[in-house]
Amino acid sequence: METVVLVLQIVIALGIANVWLVRSSKSTAYRGGSATNMKEEFAVYGLSEGVMKLIGAAKLLLAAALIVGIWVPQLIQPAAIGMAVLMVGAVSMHAKVKDPLLKSLPATAMLAMSAIVAIFV
Repeated sequence: METVVLVLQIVIALGIANVWLVRSSKSTAYRGGSATNMKEEFAVYGLSEGVMKLIGAAKLLLAAALIVGIWVPQLIQPAAIGMAVLMVGAVSMHAKVKDPLLKSLPATAMLAMSAIVAIFV
């Protein structure tokens, strides 16, 4: 299980980095409502650009903590729990705007992976 947790830490961290650093200005099939970028997506949810930046910073910080956790294991569980909480929020936002289930699939997968890491670390 230790290897599974390690792989999930890396997958979560790289996935978050991809979404927030590489693809934030790009359209994807998973954006809320009819949004074509991250800023529009947060607007669809009724959230400000400031909230978007705060959430992005928190997710990137937690992703970094999951990577650093490879060498500092005490960081893993708090980072995974924090990420899971943020992913509950992401799934909730998709539900709030009545998105089809497919749109919340990445957030749901990240939530599940974060929960597995938090439980089995």
